[in-house]
Amino acid sequence: MTTSKTSAAGDNWLLDTGPLVALLSKNDSAHDACVGALDSFRGHLITAEPVLTEAMHLVRRQLAMTAERLASCKTLIARHRDVPMDFADATLVAVAEELGIATVFTLDRRGFATYRWRKTRRFEIVP
Repeated sequence: MTTSKTSAAGDNWLLDTGPLVALLSKNDSAHDACVGALDSFRGHLITAEPVLTEAMHLVRRQLAMTAERLASCKTLIARHRDVPMDFADATLVAVAEELGIATVFTLDRRGFATYRWRKTRRFEIVP
C-alpha cells in the first residue's frame, strides 16, 4: 500500500519531474502541495539526469547514468510495460533499488503506486 507521509530528519526522497516543475512555478496547481510537503523535510532530494532533462532545471544532487543503471532501466521498462514506465521513472526506480530509498516525491501517483522497487516493495508517495 502506498502512503503519503512527511519526512523525519535524515530521510531521502526521490525527486520526480512533476514536483520539481510545480516547485518552480507558483502558478502550477500542485505548487502549494509540493511546498507543503517540503516544509518539514530535512533529508536529501535525489534524482537522475532524465528527470532533470524533463524539468530543464538543476537540483541539489543528481546521480550519473551508469551502464548498470541503464541495463536496470531496460529491465524495469519491460517489466512495467502495462503501466507504461518512461525512462525518467525507470531511472528513479533503479536508484531506489540501488540506494534503498522507498519515498518518491512525485505527482505521478498512478505510475508509482504500480511500480515496485526490488520487485515487490511499494513506494511511499509524497505529497
